[in-house]
Amino acid sequence: MATWNLTQTRHHLLLCNGGSCKRSGAEEVTLAIREELAKHEADSFVHTTKTMCNGRCEDACNVVVYPDGNWYNGMTPELGRELVRGLLDGNRMPLPERISYNYEADSFAATGIAAEGISKPLVKKVERA
Repeated sequence: MATWNLTQTRHHLLLCNGGSCKRSGAEEVTLAIREELAKHEADSFVHTTKTMCNGRCEDACNVVVYPDGNWYNGMTPELGRELVRGLLDGNRMPLPERISYNYEADSFAATGIAAEGISKPLVKKVERA
């Protein structure tokens, strides 16, 4: 396993490869994004992590971009390549029509273009003695 030096990294892409995303072409999206990064010799600027389920199955295929906090839905290999080109061009919000959530102030905000989803249950704080 490699341990990467991330000091030059500008973006971190979380590439969902959970069940629903896999059925929607996640492996092809992952390969397209990584190939586009290699083509532009941008591996030191954009780090990718292939994840399991990110919890937005109805919006498959998902890619999350940090530090921007943008969640992209319905990604295809070509859209993945466009996303990389946009990030490399300095666009902090490429493909706005694909953003299902973005980070605003102190939480994520739905853009209204994706499945609404269900709220997570509140977890009570446990007092420790």
